Amino acid sequence: MKQFKTFKYISILLVIGSFYACSITKHIPENERLYTGATLSIESDSLIQNESGLKSDLESVLRPEPNSKFLGMHLGLYYYYKNQKENPGFINRWFYKQFGEKPVYQSDVETHEIEDILLNRLENRGFFYSRASSVFEETENKAALKYTVVVPEPYRMASYQMDSMPVSIHDNMKKLVAESSFKPGMRFDLNHMKLERQRLDKALKSKGYFNFNNNFLIFEADTNRYDNKNFDLFLKLKNEVPKKSLITYKVFKVNVYPNYEVSDSADIQPTRFNEKNYIQKETFFKPKYLDPFIVLKEGEYYNPEDSRNSARRLSTIGAYKYVNIQYKELDTLADDNLGLLEANIYLSPLNKRALRAELQVVTKSNSFAGPALTLTLSNRNLFGGGETYNITPKIGYEKQLGGSQNSGNSSLELGLQNELIFPRVLFPVKINDDFFKYSIPKTKTSLSIDYLNRTDLYTLLSGTALFGYTWDANRYVTHEINPISLSYTELLKTTPEFEQILDNDPFLRRSFEQQFIAGLTYGFTYNEMVNIQKKHQLYFNFTFDIAGNTISLFGKDQGAEKPKTVLGFEYAQYAKADVDVHYHFNFGKEQVIAARLFGGYGLAYGNSDVVPFVKQYYSGGPYSVRAFNIRSLGPGTYNPDVDGVDNDDAFDKTGNIRLEANLEYRFPIVSFLKGAVFADAGNIWNSKENPIYNGKDKFNSDFISELGMGAGIGLRVDIQSFVIRFDLAAPFHDPALPKGERFNFDVGSPILNFAIGYPF
Repeated sequence: MKQFKTFKYISILLVIGSFYACSITKHIPENERLYTGATLSIESDSLIQNESGLKSDLESVLRPEPNSKFLGMHLGLYYYYKNQKENPGFINRWFYKQFGEKPVYQSDVETHEIEDILLNRLENRGFFYSRASSVFEETENKAALKYTVVVPEPYRMASYQMDSMPVSIHDNMKKLVAESSFKPGMRFDLNHMKLERQRLDKALKSKGYFNFNNNFLIFEADTNRYDNKNFDLFLKLKNEVPKKSLITYKVFKVNVYPNYEVSDSADIQPTRFNEKNYIQKETFFKPKYLDPFIVLKEGEYYNPEDSRNSARRLSTIGAYKYVNIQYKELDTLADDNLGLLEANIYLSPLNKRALRAELQVVTKSNSFAGPALTLTLSNRNLFGGGETYNITPKIGYEKQLGGSQNSGNSSLELGLQNELIFPRVLFPVKINDDFFKYSIPKTKTSLSIDYLNRTDLYTLLSGTALFGYTWDANRYVTHEINPISLSYTELLKTTPEFEQILDNDPFLRRSFEQQFIAGLTYGFTYNEMVNIQKKHQLYFNFTFDIAGNTISLFGKDQGAEKPKTVLGFEYAQYAKADVDVHYHFNFGKEQVIAARLFGGYGLAYGNSDVVPFVKQYYSGGPYSVRAFNIRSLGPGTYNPDVDGVDNDDAFDKTGNIRLEANLEYRFPIVSFLKGAVFADAGNIWNSKENPIYNGKDKFNSDFISELGMGAGIGLRVDIQSFVIRFDLAAPFHDPALPKGERFNFDVGSPILNFAIGYPF
């Protein structure tokens, strides 16, 4: 039966393919053939180093590109021909606009032009006196092209040396040429010479040659000394290079405008600090706090890297919207080989105060749904040192739209967070800012309090305090460490219904009893997503959270087999580590293959036998396995309907181990509307089994077969990186079912996920 179905599907595809092929060929004009592309072969009597790279470079110039295919069919061409009809219809016009392509015929190919370009590319790589030819391979309606290039042995460099240079640049240039990667025996390559000119230009500018330009440099190849295709390469300066391009410049004066306005005049008396002039009508930004961000120094040679570093560091403060560094040449020269520059740093502040509002619609696995409003009021440059103070109140209300009558029918959440960010290191011992080359760390402090009332269940009060540092090591790497991380959670009120839940789940009760958490957190992020032009993008995040070790030194015994306390509070002791890896493959026209792997493990020890509830993992939801509701997947193979525990009594499903994998294909639909096809897999487990789950929750070597899996389609509204996301997903592998029955491709009840932002 299965073989018959497979044969039927293949037959349908063949019929469809034949239909498309016939629809296209009948539209091809007489005396024309559809161009299907070109191949290229290289013939040589000698071994070619990196022949595959040479072939790839040559193939990149083959033009024109043939019409694209999808599953062997010219869909773009099909909709082009459909659109040529007198009344193509709305659907055909829409498909043509999205996918249509004009036909590429044999007559569109200019073989002689391509052959000339191929020969030019070969000469640029040292293969002089090459030959190129082409021939069409024709059928009734189609034509393919085959190019052949015959390449002789390439010319190779015997020596690389500098020709005569002016005294002002001679010594520096001689040293740089000696450091070149050019070696005897290298093949002649014009691209390598362009890169060498760029290297020399960059190196000279870093030594103070402010007006130098790589176009002043030329290469000459001399073959007169050799009969065997060798050459000497000479580096020379062009004739009549301006004199000021061949002398070094020093920064004579540095002027900083911390609160720049176009109307600022030279009448403002500057404040002199650390050999810089700070020019501001009144003290907007204190010079002693702004100065470490500026690496330009008076008396030092001009170096464009200092400008880039200063601009980047100033931009990270969070107080400025524009940073503009300009250099002015001064007429006075100290001598014939030295020029002087005045550096002007213009800083345009952001508005001192800003208000940001965020409205969310929350949906949960327990059938709760409702709005949440978050407001953030920011006060920038609070104390005149670039400090930012954020106060963030939050209110959320959720109402149960369905589900068991035993669950709470509404939920109210109130929160208030205060955050103060200093754009410098606050530490008992002074740390030299020069130690951080790329950016100066920020010191972050925050204090927050949250109130949660779930009617008919409990009222929860929690508070957190953080003190830590964050900094960028380079463009891609970010570190964040919080040496002080404190949180306190207290159940203010519980109902008999919730007490029954806790009585049925001792692990859950223990996780709520650990009221006090004191520890350290560290995060490392490598993020290539910031480079939107990069074809292959990698994101890696590692977080480590450890609590209770230091505070345990002050713990007070409460008797045998009872946890210790500090100031009367039972404290948690655990270690937790997460690894989150994303990979994006951008293959053009806003099409992306996105993949993600996540692994996390939490270990309770010492004063704890279970990880606190707020630190445990859950699986399912719009940022996880989307075919399962939030916190509904797992742990392990647990099934409340089979294992005799009511789902409400099981409360939110959590564990101390989590594994997930996601794969998604993203593509444009029209304008700001994007689409996606995805598949997710994941689950949570416990390393120490919880009796309430009858042993089904414990992690074991058969974990692959216990992954929840699902697939679906998505629709995203993407307006300038603000994304509203709708994902419709259905499970096809449910670990709660018995072995042998877990794979089920009959779509049951698909789940609609609503979220803000992409899932990964």
